[in-house]
Amino acid sequence: MPGTLRRAATALALLLSLIVLPTVPAEAADATTARERARVDRVPTPHLDWEPCDQGQCARVRLPLDYDEPAGATVEVALARVPARKPSERIGSLFLNPGGPGASATDFLQRAQAWLGPDVLDRFDLVGMDPRGTNDSTNTRCFADPGDLDRVTGTLAGMVFPLTRAEEATFIDAASTLSAACSGYGRELSSAVSTAEVARDMDVVRRAVGDDKLSYLGFSYGTYLGQVYANMFPDRVRAIAIDGVINPLQWVGTPGTAQFPMSLRMESAEASSAALAGLLRRCADAGSACPLAHPRADFADVAARLRAEPLVLEDPDAGTYELTYQQFISTVLYLLYTEDGVEAVPVLVATVAQLQGDSLTSSRRRSLSAAYHRTAALAVGQERAYANDLEVVPSVMCSDSRNPARPSTWSRLARLADARAPYFGRSWLWGSVSCADRIWNADDEDAWSGPFDRWTSAPVLVVGNVHDPATNYAGARAVSRLLPNSRLLSSNNWGHTAYGVSGCATAHVDAYLVEGTLPAPGTVCTDGRQPFAG
Repeated sequence: MPGTLRRAATALALLLSLIVLPTVPAEAADATTARERARVDRVPTPHLDWEPCDQGQCARVRLPLDYDEPAGATVEVALARVPARKPSERIGSLFLNPGGPGASATDFLQRAQAWLGPDVLDRFDLVGMDPRGTNDSTNTRCFADPGDLDRVTGTLAGMVFPLTRAEEATFIDAASTLSAACSGYGRELSSAVSTAEVARDMDVVRRAVGDDKLSYLGFSYGTYLGQVYANMFPDRVRAIAIDGVINPLQWVGTPGTAQFPMSLRMESAEASSAALAGLLRRCADAGSACPLAHPRADFADVAARLRAEPLVLEDPDAGTYELTYQQFISTVLYLLYTEDGVEAVPVLVATVAQLQGDSLTSSRRRSLSAAYHRTAALAVGQERAYANDLEVVPSVMCSDSRNPARPSTWSRLARLADARAPYFGRSWLWGSVSCADRIWNADDEDAWSGPFDRWTSAPVLVVGNVHDPATNYAGARAVSRLLPNSRLLSSNNWGHTAYGVSGCATAHVDAYLVEGTLPAPGTVCTDGRQPFAG
């Protein structure tokens, strides 16, 4: 976190920006459509029985599986709450979503308290809602036999992404098995977990916690959920801040872009590639502070050798195992998600380069293998956070988005993906192959496909950092133009998302959530920690 001087500078910068802040033009919000009002408002306001739990207070609520049939089947949605520290100054509830799709918002509350601003903790009840289909809510289950899920997981997660034609065939076969299972045995829930359904759930829960309008802070995929809510219920917005922003037109697609997979449209791979290239340039400029003599060439050499032949590593618990090119690229990607991880990438590359050397003694190989494990452990997202993520992620993505008909399209576009985004093109591309129209049939007829440009009852704060390796900064800029009542806040920090990393961005978001105060147009936070800055 920023030190005392950085906090003081941030506070001064925020004060100065507020002095010159122009008012946002007053304009009546677009109205929630009669159809959406009918869907959610006829659901009786649930009574929430809050009980003590590890997250603070927990409750469960039953909501319609299909909002067109409110008296029909239901799903159970898990909630967690951390009450405001100053009840007498309480504004209401702040809904949090960490992304995913499918990451646990209830578990997120515990971690979020460490870096949410004091005013936010003082004045809001923090509320986490596990989206339907995930975590402690009713789970999406595509396979009757857990062994079948394990076999598909072993292929898709074990391979990470395919490189050769033979690997592509194996990967597509496993993805097709997953799609068939979710479109068959798991169809009832797989076809009812689109982002729109989660937004409807959130609107009912908003009412249940006693808020007239929604206050929301969402990250990564959670930015898409925030945008869907804002456009479905534009007159029910008190404050929505979205950080690490998804361009909804790329996520959903249009008739003109549906021939490209959503994972290619998103340009996440380009963001990853740009972040790596920028890091390697800084490493080269750092001279002896960089562990690589020729960062760009050294990375390319390590990657090429891994692509030609996996590297044997030693684990004191598991014995020897192979490090593949795909696993290496995945680890580098997730290291780029955090400031500490970013600076560890050159260390990781240098370690692998030494392991690829000739005539290593057994002792030296064990030592270098241990060093690799320590560095790789800084990568976020390496462990699966919940048991059914393989079923949840495609269920949400495929319900939300347009995609090509045949899985073979992914094979055809693989070279293009890598050409557009060296190292990371295939990694991101293959994440959506289960969504090929010919194999995915668990469609949600009530998914939201737009519009995404409705005028909200309060401005939406759009936050993007220029070095984000997952949600392209271009997405934040596009959304700030798309939403007519919004403001863009930019940050120069490294890693995925800015809140809690940049003191400046955090202060601006907190001021917006608590007071409704927007940063001045064109505000760019420049307090982000820079790699090799000394």
